[in-house]
Amino acid sequence: MHQNKHQNIPSPHLPVLLPEVLALLAPEPGERYLDLTAGYGGHARAILERTCRPEQAVLVDRDENAIKALASLAEAGADVRHADFLSASQALATQKRRFDIILADLGVSSPHLNEADRGFSIAADGPLDMRMDQRQGLTAEQLVNTSGEAELADLLRRYGQEPKARQIARLITVNRPFHTTSQLAAVVSRAWPGHSRVHPATRTFQALRIAVNDELGLLERSLPVWLNELLAPGGRIGIISFHSLEDGLVKRALAEQSGNRYDANLRLLTKRPATADASELAFNPRARSAKLRAAVKINKERDTHAN
Repeated sequence: MHQNKHQNIPSPHLPVLLPEVLALLAPEPGERYLDLTAGYGGHARAILERTCRPEQAVLVDRDENAIKALASLAEAGADVRHADFLSASQALATQKRRFDIILADLGVSSPHLNEADRGFSIAADGPLDMRMDQRQGLTAEQLVNTSGEAELADLLRRYGQEPKARQIARLITVNRPFHTTSQLAAVVSRAWPGHSRVHPATRTFQALRIAVNDELGLLERSLPVWLNELLAPGGRIGIISFHSLEDGLVKRALAEQSGNRYDANLRLLTKRPATADASELAFNPRARSAKLRAAVKINKERDTHAN
């Protein structure tokens, strides 16, 4: 939370756009809360301070380290589930659960990036892993060492929006096997000689991470469950994305169910996505690409009685 910058105790993860999340989702005492990417609990703790009902909350994460970090919230009564958000959402829908507040922060958490042995970081050498759920079989190492050149090029183009996808795919296939992040980053860098502010392997690492964790596939299949089944009438949903592929899926899903139509299901709370202000960027530069879109589910039953 924001006060961490003034404390000596380091926070493992600073929740992005926290003031915007609280303002748009406006948690009220007693409300039911679903956090689909609870991580290290930064957003969850702030929201639960306002709902005052941890036993009405479900906190989901696919990362076992995050699940351990959420233990204190589980002890307070929250239902903590170790699962990807699609599986958790489908299970909750089957149970006919409904929530007044739903939050999904789609970003990779700071601990993922800071811990070299997780394999997400370009800056720190580590195994080519990139799994958010350590129980999963597929790793980035398997992906780069077994995929065909055309398959790799397509993956880099689609998930990394990499202009030199073919060239990088060729460099990877000629120089494999790869076992560490620094080995891969060094070879990919050959496609981009010279210096730039952003590491030349950034798009490649993004593409591999998205593919390993099926991030876009899970999001695309989850959005209808969140909007149609889990969000209660009058409930608010907020989704934080970190790149245009995710944001595009979110924007489309919200637009399809909102607008000046008689069958509109949602009212947008953000015409344009909310982004980090200068003060947040000063102490949490990773927030610079965060975009929050939010909507409220139209309470048709109440509207009908009002007419």
